[in-house]
Amino acid sequence: MNGIIFFGHGARDKRWREPFDLLCSMWRAQQKDTLVELAFLELMEPSLDSAVDSLIKQGAKDIKIVPVFFGQGGHLRNDFPVLLDACRKRFPEIHLSATPAVGEDLRVLQSIIDFADSALS
Repeated sequence: MNGIIFFGHGARDKRWREPFDLLCSMWRAQQKDTLVELAFLELMEPSLDSAVDSLIKQGAKDIKIVPVFFGQGGHLRNDFPVLLDACRKRFPEIHLSATPAVGEDLRVLQSIIDFADSALS
């Protein structure tokens, strides 16, 4: 079974995570065959390690981590690889991989342009 983790930075304000919760709800409604969890770098739970553990307990064997960051800042270049390596060592039987930051994808950038364009109408 496949799993996906939407990985965000985290914030002190609990309302900050509302779009992430909605993202997971939308995923569950549209992608019923792939498990989904959220994970956060700091200030919020669950951690990446906890999210991976949760997916494994649900039967996931192949897990893709999607960093919901606009670009490759220090957290994704420095902190994230350490967390990912720790998860790989803790769960060697599971295939863990990651995508680039969502903000680096041209489709995401085009969606932002489309959103801004619609705001002008």
